[in-house]
Amino acid sequence: MIGKRLVLTSLFAAVFATGYIAGSSNNRLPWPTAQAQAQGQERVFELRTYTSHEGRLQDVVNRFRDHTRTYFDRHNMTSIGYWTPQDAPASQNTLIYIIAHPSRDAAKKNWDAFRADPDWQKARDASEANGKILAKVESVFLVPTTYSGIK
Repeated sequence: MIGKRLVLTSLFAAVFATGYIAGSSNNRLPWPTAQAQAQGQERVFELRTYTSHEGRLQDVVNRFRDHTRTYFDRHNMTSIGYWTPQDAPASQNTLIYIIAHPSRDAAKKNWDAFRADPDWQKARDASEANGKILAKVESVFLVPTTYSGIK
C-alpha cells in the first residue's frame, strides 16, 4: 500500500511541480495506441525507485546531486523531479525520480550511452568506494493520458 501511495504521490507532484500543466485539451497528447507504443514513437516518462543499502541513502542523494543529473542531461534524459519519502520506513532508504525520454527506443539508447560514459563510471565507482550503495532499482515506463495534462 505504501508503494502505491508513493507512486501516486510522485506522479501527482511531478505534474504540478514541473509546470507541465496543459491549459486546454488542445495542448494535450492523444492517448497513444498500442502500435505507437510498441514502435517507441511516443515521449515516455520513466519512474525509477532506488532503494539504498542500510545507512547509504545520503550517498545515493549525494551522487544524484553532485553527478548523476549532469550525466542525465548529457545523455538526453530530461529530469522531471526527484523525491525522498517523508514517512518511515521508506524515508530511510528510498529515492524516487521521474525522467523523460523522446521515445522508448531513445530511452534504451540514452541508458546505454549513460552507462558507457567514462565520467559517469568514475563518479559511480567513487561513490561506491566503501561498498555498493543501491540494494534495488525499479523502473516503470509511463505514457501520459489525455486527462493528465502533462506533455
